[in-house]
Amino acid sequence: MTTGAESPVSGPDAGPSAPLAAGRVVVVTGATGDAGRAVCARLVAAGARVVAVGTDAGRLASVPAEARFVADLTDADAAGTLASRVASEVGPADGLVHLVGGWRSGNDEAAWSDLEPRLLGTLRHATLAFHDQLTASEAGRLVIVGSTAAERPTWSGAAYGVLKAAAASWVSAVASGWRKAERAAAVTFVVRSLGDGGTPHAALADAVAALWDTPATESNGRSIPLVTDH
Repeated sequence: MTTGAESPVSGPDAGPSAPLAAGRVVVVTGATGDAGRAVCARLVAAGARVVAVGTDAGRLASVPAEARFVADLTDADAAGTLASRVASEVGPADGLVHLVGGWRSGNDEAAWSDLEPRLLGTLRHATLAFHDQLTASEAGRLVIVGSTAAERPTWSGAAYGVLKAAAASWVSAVASGWRKAERAAAVTFVVRSLGDGGTPHAALADAVAALWDTPATESNGRSIPLVTDH
């Protein structure tokens, strides 16, 4: 791990009425991508204690964050080790923004074998590893980016569409477990694409940061469109 602050905030600074992002420990996976960097920067600006996670230490070094960890989340044991280290070295997580992904066309075994570990395996491993921390938080948040391809899958892109739908279903299952306590929220932001004419990375980042301004009961289990018209 590398740290980006010598005197980290010791706890949430959420104000009297809403669980704002300031002071929250937020883990961002896939942090070295364009979306990950934008989300990390926005959360840092909001006062969150950002933990950036990626697979390349060199690329992680330039990501805005209080702490950075290298972890391969296709490995369940690595995800568990990551969660333990975050809790002990930074603090229990209040948020998990899961941005590990990938895309390829195809409906054959090669496409499925390539995409399943990234689109679904990493999500399962990360949410299972951090679930107890997020559940214990007074304002736990789980975020993924979904795709319109999950709603209207095509045969040529069947593997991607089906796996994105499965990821959204997994998040819905997490949300069902949090419904009674009314403190944590699991959310899917749905886009057609990110950047390059799609949903701007900044729009996703703003939406993620704003989740702590919204009561869990209003966002838990929701699929929220962030689809642009152009």
